[in-house]
Amino acid sequence: MSSPRVAVIIYSMYGHIAKLAESVKSGVESAGGSTTIYQIAETLPDEVLTKMHAPPKPSYPIITPNELVNFDAFIFGVPTRYGNFPAQWKAFWDATGGLWVSGGVFVSTGTPGGGTGGYRHQLPFHSLSPRHHFCSLGYKNTFAQLSNMSEVRGGSPWGAGTYAGADGSRQPSALELELATLQGKGFWEVVSKYKF
Repeated sequence: MSSPRVAVIIYSMYGHIAKLAESVKSGVESAGGSTTIYQIAETLPDEVLTKMHAPPKPSYPIITPNELVNFDAFIFGVPTRYGNFPAQWKAFWDATGGLWVSGGVFVSTGTPGGGTGGYRHQLPFHSLSPRHHFCSLGYKNTFAQLSNMSEVRGGSPWGAGTYAGADGSRQPSALELELATLQGKGFWEVVSKYKF
């Protein structure tokens, strides 16, 4: 049986999701798997991004919906935009048509009320068909981290996450990055058992 082909697919305007993606990738690799981080295409013009003070995009390759068939499983990194996933993700999903995926998700939002709970529930149902499998983070390997009340942190049993702060200045904490690493590791432990 060959190893599953896994892609970490992200959209990261300010770099928070990209930092979590690196930890997710590290987790997959620590469990014996391999993955590449991809980003979806930007839909905003450079002029708008400049006005939003968005830094340059990371150098990850851009993936198109048609390339999803080259992979067996995915871990998606999605920021919030007004309590939902941003237009860039909507455009990407709308272009997937009849493709199917197996995946998990990690998120970023500005504040605890930023919508990660609600849209983290919406995303799997928005993207899943009867042939999909959603691998949540769960508590099996993360109870200590998820029940840690010593700091404000993103993440839930649905997936790793971070709070960016209302102005976007907060970066993922060591605890949030640890959860992302554990998500990647746990994800690989599940998908590596399947024959694709």
